[in-house]
Amino acid sequence: MIMKQLKLTFALMLMSTLVMAQIEFDGPKKASQIGFSGNLVDFSASLPKVGKVDPGFSIMFWNGLTNHLDYSVRYNGLFSNYQKPANDLNRFTDYKNEAELSFHLKALSDDHLFNPFLSAGVGLGNYAKSIFTPYAPVGLGLQVNLASEGYIYLQGNYRFAFNEKRLDNNTFFSLGVAQPFGRRIAPTPPPPVVEIPKDTDNDGIPDYLDACPNEAGPKELNGCPDRDGDGVADKDDACPDQAGPKELNGCPDRDGDGVPDKDDACADTPGPAYNKGCPEVTCATTLGTLPGVSFVANSNKLTNDAVATLASVAEKMRANPNCKVVVTGYCAATKKLQQLSWDHVNKVITHMIEKEGISGDRFIFSSGQDGGDCNTVDLRAASEGEDGPNTVAPPHPQLRRN
Repeated sequence: MIMKQLKLTFALMLMSTLVMAQIEFDGPKKASQIGFSGNLVDFSASLPKVGKVDPGFSIMFWNGLTNHLDYSVRYNGLFSNYQKPANDLNRFTDYKNEAELSFHLKALSDDHLFNPFLSAGVGLGNYAKSIFTPYAPVGLGLQVNLASEGYIYLQGNYRFAFNEKRLDNNTFFSLGVAQPFGRRIAPTPPPPVVEIPKDTDNDGIPDYLDACPNEAGPKELNGCPDRDGDGVADKDDACPDQAGPKELNGCPDRDGDGVPDKDDACADTPGPAYNKGCPEVTCATTLGTLPGVSFVANSNKLTNDAVATLASVAEKMRANPNCKVVVTGYCAATKKLQQLSWDHVNKVITHMIEKEGISGDRFIFSSGQDGGDCNTVDLRAASEGEDGPNTVAPPHPQLRRN
């Protein structure tokens, strides 16, 4: 018998769990409710047999104390001619009154469809005029929660009489319904507290986004100041009080050679970084642009102007004894022009050696080149590492001119 009851209870609890996934309840604790039930009472207490059964009704009030404990107050009206000989027989009526206060221990919280419970309480019955008898109802029940809109109660109690001369032990069965009238409404949670981000320097950029939280600065620089206004934050600016490009870490570069002024030994003269921003000291820079020498057409004689020009070139070469000079003559379309170009170059080099005393190994002989005037010889400083012969054989010696 006990095993059957346990299996039934387990089955009901399992069914409750499965159905709960589709039903919404007010909460785990019962709200106040009022209800009505139909009753059957067996005053013979002839369990397990059933004796004479009398009908009745109840008006009930239920409420939750905790998630698993409820209490109820009920009035029972019984249509019965039950009487005890010990009472004054003249006082018996065919309608009995009872009042009960009971507590109900539930197996589950109230947010379940099916919920078995145990009951125990105290009652007071009026079974004869002006005669009241106490009793104690103890029993089992099953609650069905219809989504907290209504409840069904099935109960069976064994009621112990406190005075067996006035009342026999008896059994009581009821099936009722109840309607909540004070449904619990879940409190509306307070709105979330919006925490205003801290901005220590009051620059409009919260500290958690501010690269310089203690110094005001523009948003474009992640809140960091820029004293010289060059778009490079002071914390990254190698020259915070002098505007300069980002590529040079905010430092100025007057001569535009890519070397910041603070590192440029020649801040107003362009020069490579490896030379500390100063121009390289080369023959091209020390000799400068050298003048050319012009000959009279088809002639190989130096004019007075040409002699003066070569004298100025010789002066520069003496001042820069490590520099060489390239002597270039043009035209090679015909044998005559090839030879005339050679004659012009040779004339210039010979003059510089014999008349100006410049060593021949400081010249590079270059004749018959394209791109120039056939009657002109150009002179230029030789590039670093550039070399060549200071004399070559005449291409057409039979056509030489003195």
